Amino acid sequence: MSLKAGIVGLPNVGKSTLFNAITKKNILAANYPFATIDPNVGIVTVPDERLAKLEEMYIPERLVATSYEFTDIAGLVKGASLGEGLGNKFLSHIREVDAIVEVVRCFDDNNIIHVENSVDPIRDIEIINLELSLSDLEILNNRIDKIKKKAETNRDKEALEELNILRKAKENLEKNIPLRLVIFTDEERTILNNFSFLTIKPMIYLANVNEDDVATNDNKYVKQVKEYASHENSKVIKMCAKLESELSELNDSDKQEMLNAIGIEESGLDLLIKETYDLLGLKTFFTVGSDEVRAWTFKNGMTAKSCAGIIHSDFERGFIKAEVMSYEDLIKYGSEQKVKENGRARLEGKDYIMQDGDICYFRFNV
Repeated sequence: MSLKAGIVGLPNVGKSTLFNAITKKNILAANYPFATIDPNVGIVTVPDERLAKLEEMYIPERLVATSYEFTDIAGLVKGASLGEGLGNKFLSHIREVDAIVEVVRCFDDNNIIHVENSVDPIRDIEIINLELSLSDLEILNNRIDKIKKKAETNRDKEALEELNILRKAKENLEKNIPLRLVIFTDEERTILNNFSFLTIKPMIYLANVNEDDVATNDNKYVKQVKEYASHENSKVIKMCAKLESELSELNDSDKQEMLNAIGIEESGLDLLIKETYDLLGLKTFFTVGSDEVRAWTFKNGMTAKSCAGIIHSDFERGFIKAEVMSYEDLIKYGSEQKVKENGRARLEGKDYIMQDGDICYFRFNV
């Protein structure tokens, strides 16, 4: 299941430093090495303490974490929607991702030039968000012009339906409301998904601070970003990209020692990866055994049969049943046998909605 999160922001806000930290990061390194697909795309493993517990229980030959892609998109500038700074090319890259991480500079440093000549996170956010909205409006206007005659003159039912949805989207964007905040029906979203609108994608704001502010709550810029994000129900992750780049080169024990010295429990990068995974609507199920313990990514709401297909198409095609137990029950009772003896193992059919933490054995026949 290939899903991507895109890193966006103005030039010199810390995007490249953050992406360098991501490309160095290598959770469960011996079992799932980091892979670079091309110079600006990397696969990152998702921190999951449950895997370590399952490894202790099964002592498998292989341990495989779940993963997704991060894409580093070159810095946007004011006027990107009109082609400034090769903006159209970069905007097209954003259309290919499923969620957006917007990096915002929240530190003062006279040695790092700001493209707008001063540090103002809200202005920076609004520059980026305006360019995304203008790009969406251009697509909307072009599509509305194309189908308007067919819809209104010929009274084509499907064209009329699409026209009304597009006009609803346009009206909101013109009021400076991103499409992700607009309430659409499932049918409306299905139509809108054909256009890969930028402002409909879920977003996390990443407040990039200096090392001195990592363990404090005193940064005035971060407070401004959190206030802004609260109005659109978006998450804000605070981190120091420079520090994360240093942490990503350490082994687990040295990393934890450094985190303790700084005064934080979890690295910002680990938190970002987990929050982005959740933002993408992703969950995890497990397959276990002495040969392999593996985490698998699925979209929230998927059925057991569809999840079987993630492992192999034959599993889905010949699906019979799924033997399921929860990770919590396995830990509580200590073994599969004990889970069964306590009546907590079950057989589920093809329409069962998979839950995060399910441990599965799929029965199939082809």
